Amino acid sequence: MRQVTGGGAADGTARGAGGVNLLALRSHNSALVLDLLRTAGPDGISRLELAERTGLTPQAVSKITARLREDGLAVEAGRRASTGGKPRTVLRLVPEAGHAVGVHLDRDGLRAVLADLDGTVVAERHTPLDLGAGAEAVLTRVAEVVGALGVPGVPGAAGRTGAADGAVRGLLGVGVALPGPLDHARGVLHRVTGFPEWDGFPLRDALTERLGAPVVVDKDTNAAALGLAVGGEGGGEGGSFAYLHLGTGLGAGLVIGGSVHRGPRTGAGEFGHQVVQLDGPRCPCGDRGCIEALCLDAVARGDTQEAARVLGTGAANLVGLLDIDRVLLGGRTIATAPDVFARGVRAVLDARARRTGDPP
Repeated sequence: MRQVTGGGAADGTARGAGGVNLLALRSHNSALVLDLLRTAGPDGISRLELAERTGLTPQAVSKITARLREDGLAVEAGRRASTGGKPRTVLRLVPEAGHAVGVHLDRDGLRAVLADLDGTVVAERHTPLDLGAGAEAVLTRVAEVVGALGVPGVPGAAGRTGAADGAVRGLLGVGVALPGPLDHARGVLHRVTGFPEWDGFPLRDALTERLGAPVVVDKDTNAAALGLAVGGEGGGEGGSFAYLHLGTGLGAGLVIGGSVHRGPRTGAGEFGHQVVQLDGPRCPCGDRGCIEALCLDAVARGDTQEAARVLGTGAANLVGLLDIDRVLLGGRTIATAPDVFARGVRAVLDARARRTGDPP
């Protein structure tokens, strides 16, 4: 991963993670509380602090934390002195009480990780995969690899010790990331570039049935951007940045005001198919002169500096359009020459900043 600071300043206003009162979104409020427990670490956090930082009422926080304690996901961890009152009881997360699986489906490979509640990876698997092999073959392979992590109840779990203690306690869900375009809300794939046979396939529902756990599907660039935002690498709460991923393809994950920007149809971030050369090389999407085609053609020729210059041109367009604070780079192609790509993209952004008068 390489960070490049783009021109343009955010207004610095952090958007609060206020709770919502709709019953259908109760899980959203629980997620807010869980995330604050995660970031508090072993020191814990009091119920009053949870209420102040989420915007939820103390009564709502008490109900949520009672459920978390009942489920074994949180425990009381003593008392802490407070100003102007009696010591407050603090709560802390029990990381090993729950787990989640993350799956990355790339065009030619599959990576799966098992993580506990504080995000620590406890098991990991990599395997080659042909995304064009068809839905049944891909779903079967995903189930086998998830089972190999030690998750019970799916093919491959029996007799495996992917997790430290064999079978995994408390599988809360599975997150699946893959190239777009796709519909995040419905978990349905669209015409994945180079793999039109996936168009309309209900991946979320198919994997939920196969794995026996809740599944969320998102574009791989959005998932990466979310991870960077949660990890604080995107400039902190309320920050805005673009994550540009150059691997077997090129895409972007956008975080605006601290939240992943997907667009109403999960169409935001199709960065690789911006046309920057009208009569350029043919792209697998059917158009000509897309940034993805130009970048990958330059890489194939061994001209990494030209690939970085093209990538920087696209990054400068994003900075000018969205007024973002940072541009972050990643992906297997970036990893082959990270310094060359970082310098090349930065040079284009610095040149833009000099022209516009924006901070470099």
